[in-house]
Amino acid sequence: MSGVNGWLSRQRKSDLLELAEVLGLKNTEGLRKTDLELAIDEKLSEHATHYQADPRFADYFRSRARAGGSPIKKETGTALDLKPSRRRVPVKTIEEAPAVAADEETASAASEEEPASDAPLSAQAAQADSAMSTALARTPARALALASRLSLPATPADVAQAVDRGTVAVRSRVSELYQQSGLTEATQSTREFLSTVHSVVSAIALFELYHLRREVLPDRYAFAIPAIAFLGTPTYPVYLPDVFALLTAAFWGPALTWLTTSVLLPSLAGYFFNLGIGAASSPVPTRPGGKRSPGRHAAAAAAPPQQQPQTEYAVDPLMFSIAKAIVTYVVYAQGVTLGGLIGEESVARINSALYSGWKGVLVGTAVSGVTAVYDAVLRK
Repeated sequence: MSGVNGWLSRQRKSDLLELAEVLGLKNTEGLRKTDLELAIDEKLSEHATHYQADPRFADYFRSRARAGGSPIKKETGTALDLKPSRRRVPVKTIEEAPAVAADEETASAASEEEPASDAPLSAQAAQADSAMSTALARTPARALALASRLSLPATPADVAQAVDRGTVAVRSRVSELYQQSGLTEATQSTREFLSTVHSVVSAIALFELYHLRREVLPDRYAFAIPAIAFLGTPTYPVYLPDVFALLTAAFWGPALTWLTTSVLLPSLAGYFFNLGIGAASSPVPTRPGGKRSPGRHAAAAAAPPQQQPQTEYAVDPLMFSIAKAIVTYVVYAQGVTLGGLIGEESVARINSALYSGWKGVLVGTAVSGVTAVYDAVLRK
């Protein structure tokens, strides 16, 4: 067991006593220099992670690194490499051999460092020698237990794998929360609801109503949200639509005019001039000999009822858009009052309220008309 650190061997006994006091070792006054070296070396080996950052032990750990590792690891490797002997050796002999070797090594080191003394060892020194011998005899087992508890630093590949595993776990958790929230079903339902011609026509009408509401139901001051000094927000006034305007003719004149020109008349035109009903009820073409030609209608009749697409609308969206464009241009651009049923004041207020006036309405009808044509092409 001659694996004591070289830096400790070069220190004086007084310096070793100071290091032992720093490490918290007790009853070190009567120990010899070699015993102090072994005790300090064992203490530092067991608590290397704690004392490695201490500058007072920096030279010790550098000397230990140059020596190729700690004495504990060397003893462990030596103990593992020993081949078992065929001759059975008594257990008592195996346990006492390291202690005897340690005593001989301690005696030789003491003769080199200090002058020989004829005085007998005190009882305290004898107890320390016995304890150190027992500790040295059991050092390999403790070294194996200590090595199993040490956590070696991870390699870059291990770090990358840990990051990848964490990323996959976070992604799967987010996906699970998204599926549990029901956003997928809500998104699909909203998409199916908006993917129709009627949804486009309704969106255009709501856009016109949004601008018309400011004209027929003007905003009035209702109350104010007080300032909050903690948040640093100022006083915020709140305006609400003047519902009392519903009792005046100033509201009903423009509202009924827009409802007639943008909803009622175009809806009547789309209901009666419904091209979808005419195409669905047209007769199947026949051959000159009186036989029906096996064309598209025959294939559609042979198909199951659940596979036939729904091609009819109660109000034809294309005719609705065309009628709305004609009525808007005649009333709002040309000033036709339809025999005095529409007031000029109401027409002027609607023109000023809508986005770009009657020109903006014509753009909306063009958009809905193109959408209706595209929908008809997809259904064929």
